[in-house]
Amino acid sequence: MNRDSSPTSIPAPRVFAALLRRDLHVSARELPFFLVRTCLQPVLFVVVFGYLLPRMGFVQRGYGAALLPGILAISLALSSVQAVALPMVADFGFTREIDDRLLAPVAVRVVALEKVVFGILQGLVAAAVVLPVARLIMGPIDALTLAHAGSVLAITMLGSAAFSALGLLLGTGISPPQIGLMFSVIVAPMIFFGCAYYPWQGLSAVPVLRWAVLVNPLVYVAEGLRATLTPGTPHMPVAASGLALVALTAAFWAWGARTFERRAIG
Repeated sequence: MNRDSSPTSIPAPRVFAALLRRDLHVSARELPFFLVRTCLQPVLFVVVFGYLLPRMGFVQRGYGAALLPGILAISLALSSVQAVALPMVADFGFTREIDDRLLAPVAVRVVALEKVVFGILQGLVAAAVVLPVARLIMGPIDALTLAHAGSVLAITMLGSAAFSALGLLLGTGISPPQIGLMFSVIVAPMIFFGCAYYPWQGLSAVPVLRWAVLVNPLVYVAEGLRATLTPGTPHMPVAASGLALVALTAAFWAWGARTFERRAIG
């Protein structure tokens, strides 16, 4: 089904905005469930590793400066990838609900792009909610600064874009019966080896792993947020994180858009 040409003259941006408004309206009605799904796991990690263990003396209190950016990275990553991948799996399922979207008088890739943009917005909301909650639970963090707020927003947007595009790829490449496999084989290892709970430079003790994890997009989000939120902690250069996220977003989008078109037309 190809919607590159249409008998109507409705501008593509107007159709795109209408599709986005619909998703935002549906998401607003499910806001409590979205917040629980997005924030519960990161908040639990903050409570255990950022509040309980430091007060028990099992980890240094300064660990919070390295942990907080990683928690934010996990929050926006999970929110963005789930916001795109899970509905996409359902839409391309037995009922083919995606066909309703494909009736819109725009190119097929515009429908895919709207899903990615929606995922980016959910990632931004997740980060905006988790940051103050985590700071409240963990207490004062000496290394935390908002002096680079513009850079923080840029890394957050790039990270959300990368994981939304990844969600498009996963959602169109995985069949509904295999969705559980996605979290077991892809998402879980990505979190544990994404430098969210430890700085990338700390992996210098295991050189092979230090370079192997660079295929993981979560590494660049966590390290980019460390460079901008807690610059006093060890971190990867922010420019390297940003460039890597741009490249990964482009790659995920190109691959995901092709699989979306193939399944939509097929």
